Amino acid sequence: MIDTKHFKDLLLKEKQELETELKSIGRRNPENKNDWEAVEPKNGADSADVNEVADEIEAYEENSAVLKQEEIQYNNVLAALKKIDVGTYGKCEVGGEEIPVERLEAEPSAKTCMNHKS
Repeated sequence: MIDTKHFKDLLLKEKQELETELKSIGRRNPENKNDWEAVEPKNGADSADVNEVADEIEAYEENSAVLKQEEIQYNNVLAALKKIDVGTYGKCEVGGEEIPVERLEAEPSAKTCMNHKS
């Protein structure tokens, strides 16, 4: 039997950490609260300096890439928390079998067992 309270605590902690990280490089899309978008770094670069502008563009692109991965993980955490609420947490989404506790300890938001991990 899976200790869902333990995993809910882990997931809530991860959710808080991800929200902090996401807020440091992005913001919630005002038109879609489930979507995050990168924000431009506020370096105060002089728009006449081509090198400073290029650095800002590069920083924005890096923020976008990091944000995309963290947003995926954030949504996986939210989905896992919902599964706890509805009683389906710890079941492989592909085969329906129990996900081993060791896998959930390593990745509490895991959607599949190791056999179905893609």
